[in-house]
Amino acid sequence: MIVGILKEIKIAEKRVSMTPAGVIAMIDNGHQVLVEKEAGTGAGYPDAEYVEAGATIIDTPAEIYQKSDMVMHVKEPQPSEYDLIREDQIVFTYLHLAADEPQTKALITSKSIAIAYETIEKDNGALPLLVPMSEVAGRMATQEAAKYIEMPQGGMGILLGGVTGVEPATVVIIGGGVVGINAAKMACGLGAKVYILDTNLERLAYLDDVMPANCFPVMSNATVLARLVNEADVVIGAVLVAGAKAPKLLTREMLKGMKKGSVIVDVAIDQGGCFETSRPTTHDDPCFEIDGVIHYCVANMPGAVARTSARALTNATLPYALQIANKGWKKAMQENKEIKLGANVVKGKVTYKAVAEAFDMAYTPIEEFL
Repeated sequence: MIVGILKEIKIAEKRVSMTPAGVIAMIDNGHQVLVEKEAGTGAGYPDAEYVEAGATIIDTPAEIYQKSDMVMHVKEPQPSEYDLIREDQIVFTYLHLAADEPQTKALITSKSIAIAYETIEKDNGALPLLVPMSEVAGRMATQEAAKYIEMPQGGMGILLGGVTGVEPATVVIIGGGVVGINAAKMACGLGAKVYILDTNLERLAYLDDVMPANCFPVMSNATVLARLVNEADVVIGAVLVAGAKAPKLLTREMLKGMKKGSVIVDVAIDQGGCFETSRPTTHDDPCFEIDGVIHYCVANMPGAVARTSARALTNATLPYALQIANKGWKKAMQENKEIKLGANVVKGKVTYKAVAEAFDMAYTPIEEFL
């Protein structure tokens, strides 16, 4: 199979979907790899390293799309790429379609095979290709909150961990999954008072066992959330419903009761955001203010630490990419349920139920193609 590695074109996105080490593995399995010129430069991987690994450098994305059986991205295809996607071409990347109707329609029109990293799912409900970027985003959420609560950034001027004789900041994290626990680890490590909210008692029991004494796992409901956000200096939204639009848990009314100069970080913004007042921002212009509360809603947070992210992403995606390349998408899905769950749009049909429901579109079970 010919595999094309595209350069990311989303604003301030420096990650790359495959490192040179991944290229070597692909070539060792008998595949040809095309890498768009300077695709890895932002992550610290110059073209020369890809050439040394055995890849062919291609000048334009159009040529990558034209020649490749499977194209790989980090972020979803951008509007300038929609018309380049070919019928029956495999598009393997993060898609987040439930929050992006124009992209969904474009993939339907293309009649391509769109497989989403974020909906590949193990039997235990784990999302193996979302985990590495969720770990990065969770840790970054606390870092960014710590920065933007500083006065020069418009915040109230609080040090998350406090100092001798001065109480620490209160951090409320909504969601106790991978993003939430990583955000909590960072916030606890800095010395903040951390509440982590979830609706799963089993998960709360686990968090109670593994987190330090300054972390308080709490059963979440609207009343508890409304009370805690009023006390919070920082709120981090870490809610995920696999493949579906995120629920709006922090309402505009709750926001009005928050402290002026407090910070909210919506890590769920890729899936539409879990705060009612959220809208996507970029690394170039990451924040906006509503009712005196600073909103950080960057939709590709891990892109700011591209070298770490690219290595972590390749570690996770490569085994699945190899299965798809070695077997073809149909056989790979027939033999691996996890990959089958990654099918979002196939040959003009929406094959992931949550995406179809998000836009009131017809749903076609992927089994009809297998």
